[in-house]
This record gives sequence, structure tokens and C-alpha cells, in this order.
Amino acid sequence: MPLHHAVLALLVDGPSHGYELKGRFEEAIGPQWGGLNIGHLYQILDRLVRDGYVSRSVVAQTGRPDKTRYTLSPEGLRELREWSTTAWVRTSGFRDELFLKLFGAARLGAESLAAFVAAQRQMYLSELGGLTRQRREHSADPMVALLIDAAIAHTKADLELLDSAPQRLAAAVPPASDVVDTADPAVRFESG
Repeated sequence: MPLHHAVLALLVDGPSHGYELKGRFEEAIGPQWGGLNIGHLYQILDRLVRDGYVSRSVVAQTGRPDKTRYTLSPEGLRELREWSTTAWVRTSGFRDELFLKLFGAARLGAESLAAFVAAQRQMYLSELGGLTRQRREHSADPMVALLIDAAIAHTKADLELLDSAPQRLAAAVPPASDVVDTADPAVRFESG
């Protein structure tokens, strides 16, 4: 539950209300994570309250609706310390659409593989350009800069892997004559 723990981390600085937490999350984690849906945030806060990691109080406001303020509990601080100091193990493997695209393009033959590699290469180069601009814009914020540096490193690694794919997959690519064109009216499939 990384988002749950990120909310706990934001509350280390003191009590806060939902929209303030949303803004601080987006500012602290930066442009690479994306916006935090306010509805999802309130679900997270409800769960954190239910689990005893956060307390909730109502702050009356004159002429405006009351605000709900959330405060980190001692149990929440212990949970954050435990989570933050424990090594993370990737449990979902390396599920990445890049590998599925390479698989599909390779199965269609060398021409399809080359076309995909060229298109994806341009996408990665464009992404690197955007990340480099973001890195310059956020150089004063160490957390955001670190996240952008990670995105740059991942993109460079993907680019390197992509560039090696045609040679590494050459044995798995069928000759063009072996690829069945299902749009060809001469090709008939029997259903069984």
C-alpha cells in the first residue's frame, strides 16, 4: 500500500486536510507520479483512520463548510517507520508492455519488429527530452529531482534494451513467408 504510506509520510509534518494533502503529495512526489484523485485519497484516509494510523477531527469554519483534519497517530508513525525501513521486494515481476510489444512484433516478422523498434525508439528519445526539461525545472527540489532521475535511468535502460532487441530476437523471428496473413481471403480457418 505505497500510497497509504505516502499519506502517512505527509502527515509527519503535522495535521492536514484532504485537499491540502493532495496538493502536498503532488508537489512532493512531482510530475512523474501524476495527480492524486481526491476520491481515492479520501478512501485512503478512511482506511488509515479505520486502522488506527490516523485520527480525524472536525474544524469549524465561519461561513464555510467545516474541514476535516487528519493527524498521524503514534501507531501510524510506527507503521511508517516499519514500512520505510524495510527492503522492498518486487512481487509482480517485470510486467511491462514493452516486452509484450516486442513479442507481438517479433512474431509478425523482421519488418514488423524493425518498425516497432524504430517507432518506440523515437518515443523514448522524445520522453528523454521531456524528462531532461523537467529535471532542469525541478533541480531545486531533491525528491522530485530524484524521481525524475529514476525515470531517466529507466528510459535509458529501456532504450538500450530496445536497441539490442532485433539482434537478440533474430532467432525467434519467423521468415516473412511463415507469417499467416489472416486478411488474405485465401486463408481459411476452420472452427471446431
